[in-house]
Amino acid sequence: MTIRVLTGITTTGTPHLGNYVGAIRPSVQASRKPDVDAFYFLADYHALIKCEDPDRVARSRLEIAATWLAAGLDPEVVMFYRQSDIPEIPELCWMLTCVTAKGLMNRAHAYKAAVDQNIEKQVDPDDGITMGLFSYPVLMAADILMFNANLVPVGRDQIQHLEMARDIAQRFNHLYGDGEDLFVLPEVLIDDDVATLPGLDGRKMSKSYDNTIPLFQGGTRALRSAISRIVTDSRKPGEPKDAEASHLMTLYRAFADPKQSAEFKASLEQGMGWGDAKDQLFALLDGQLAPMRERYEELMAAPDRIEEILQAGAAKARRHAAPLMERLREAVGLRGVAPAAGTPAKKSRKSASRFVSFRDDNGEFRFRLLDARGHDLFLSEPFADPRATGGVIRQLQQGLQQEWIVRDGDTVSLKVDGVLICRFPEDRLEAVQSAVTAL
Repeated sequence: MTIRVLTGITTTGTPHLGNYVGAIRPSVQASRKPDVDAFYFLADYHALIKCEDPDRVARSRLEIAATWLAAGLDPEVVMFYRQSDIPEIPELCWMLTCVTAKGLMNRAHAYKAAVDQNIEKQVDPDDGITMGLFSYPVLMAADILMFNANLVPVGRDQIQHLEMARDIAQRFNHLYGDGEDLFVLPEVLIDDDVATLPGLDGRKMSKSYDNTIPLFQGGTRALRSAISRIVTDSRKPGEPKDAEASHLMTLYRAFADPKQSAEFKASLEQGMGWGDAKDQLFALLDGQLAPMRERYEELMAAPDRIEEILQAGAAKARRHAAPLMERLREAVGLRGVAPAAGTPAKKSRKSASRFVSFRDDNGEFRFRLLDARGHDLFLSEPFADPRATGGVIRQLQQGLQQEWIVRDGDTVSLKVDGVLICRFPEDRLEAVQSAVTAL
C-alpha cells in the first residue's frame, strides 16, 4: 500500500548543516521509496507569521528550493510546490477555522508560551500576538488535510499540532461527511534515529543561537571557517580525548560510514590534536557537500528554472487539491444555483481513483493504481522507458479490455498487447475494474 507523506519547511532563513541532516537528507531518501507518495512544500504563508522582512522571505524561498533540488529531490517523482501557489489551501483554512473551537487554539503551546512571556513582563497577555500566531495550527491542518496525508514527519515539539489537525478533521467529517470521511486522519511520524547536530558551541544547531554551520552559503571557505570555530576542550595533541563527549565526533558520525567513524574515534582516543580532527571533519563534509554545492550555485544563478519547477509542481498539486475542494464546497453548502424542478440533483463527487507513477530504486519506471481512498490495488511491472509507462497508463484509462485479463488460479495478470503489466489477487479484480471505470 502506498503511504502519502507530507513535509514542509518554513521559508524564513538559509538552510544550515543541521537542517540538512535533520530534515532534508532523510526526506530525500524517503522520497525514493516505491511505497511512498511524497508531498514536499515551501511553507511561505507560515513564514509571514514569524518574519516581517519581505526580502528575507523571498530570498529564503529561493534558497530552500535550490537546497532541496541540489540535495537530490526529484520533482518528477515527488510533489514539490510552494504553499502560496495553491489557492485551495487558504480556502480550506477558512473552512477549517469555522469548525475549530477557540478553546482548542487557546491550548496551543506557541500561543500559551507567548501569553506566559507577556504575563512575566507584566503587560497585556495578548500584547504583540497576531491572529496568525494564534491560528497557526489551523493553517498547518489545512496543509495536511488538503492532500489527505497519511504520515507527517515532525519534531516532538510539533506533535500537538498533528493532534489538533486530527481533532479538526474529525469535527469536519462529523459535521459534513454525511457518513463518509472527507479527510484522512493523519498520523505523526517521529524518527528518533534522525540526528540532531550540535552547533559551534555544543548546543543544538540553530539560527536562534547563531551557532550554525553553513550548508552551501559561502562555499568552501565559509565551511572551513565555521568548523575551525567549533568549541573543544583544552586537551593538547598527544593527550587522549573523550571522543563520545566531543561535538566533532557527533558531527563526523552524521556523515561517515561506520568504519570511518570507528577510525576517527580511535584517533581521538589515541591523542589526535583538535586541529587535525577539524581538518578531517572538513575534508569529510566538503567531499560530500561540494557536488551538491555546485548544483546549488547553478540553480541560484538560474531562478527562472527554479520558478519553472515550482510552477509545474503547483500545477500537479492543484490537480489533487481542486477535486477535493469541489467536494468540500458541495459538502458545506457552497453549491451552485439549485436545479430546476424535475431536474435530478447532482450527486456529490467521490474522490477519484488514480495512477501514481514513480522511479524505483533500480532506476526503472513503475506505476500503482490507487482507489478513491488511496488504497493500493496493484503495482506494475518495471519499464525501462517512462514513455512506455505513460502509454500503458493511457491505454488502461480507456477501460479494461476482457482479453487483457488472464486468470491463473488465485492470481490475475493484466497483459496489454501481450506485455505483462501487473499481477494481483483474483479477489481484487472487481475493485480494479471499478477503479479503472471511475477514471
